[in-house]
Amino acid sequence: MAENDAGFSAEERDAMKAAAADKRKARSRAKKSPQQARAEGEADLKAAIEKLGDDDRAIAEGLHVLVSEAAPDLVPRTYYGMPAWAKDGKVLCFFQPAGKFKTRYGTFGFEQPANLDDGTLWPTAYAVLELDAANREFLTERVRAAVA
Repeated sequence: MAENDAGFSAEERDAMKAAAADKRKARSRAKKSPQQARAEGEADLKAAIEKLGDDDRAIAEGLHVLVSEAAPDLVPRTYYGMPAWAKDGKVLCFFQPAGKFKTRYGTFGFEQPANLDDGTLWPTAYAVLELDAANREFLTERVRAAVA
């Protein structure tokens, strides 16, 4: 990652711009009906997925199906330009594609609203190289726990 004088890489600057756009859209959606907000969020999520490379796109599409089935009340949206799903207006989980920051693997992560607390230590993100049956089952359980 090449850094500029401020110490941010091009990928980090792009993510900050995407986050600002996501916040503007969220404020706009707050004034709309839940159905309109969901439809716009779904369109944004699908547009973000379409921009991904083949491997990331396949995982993101699979995660969208998984989350939609496991927690249909979560609202699709974007988060720093990445596919995400929200509860009560706050991002609950998201997919950070490997290509976003040129990393070895994508991650499926959870934010503060997720109900995953387990003692004084618990994971909040998982590396995802593929969505086979076992991985789908595991992440489905994590999503269900997160919304419980």
